[in-house]
Amino acid sequence: MTTAALREQLRQQVDVLPDEIIVELADFTAFVLARRKIPLRYVKWHPTQWQEFALGQFLRATDDDVEYTLDKS
Repeated sequence: MTTAALREQLRQQVDVLPDEIIVELADFTAFVLARRKIPLRYVKWHPTQWQEFALGQFLRATDDDVEYTLDKS
């Protein structure tokens, strides 16, 4: 099985797990990352970094070329 297929299978399994198991998985993931000295993504982001990320995701999701203006005419 390829890594991509394994990731997709894992995503599908995680989507149906109860919340208490998700919390345990998050704790375990943080433990493994700390043990391997891999920084956690997004945890230490400043609010402006979150805003830039959210805006980027919003703009990435738009398929239409829409122009927004403040002109009321």
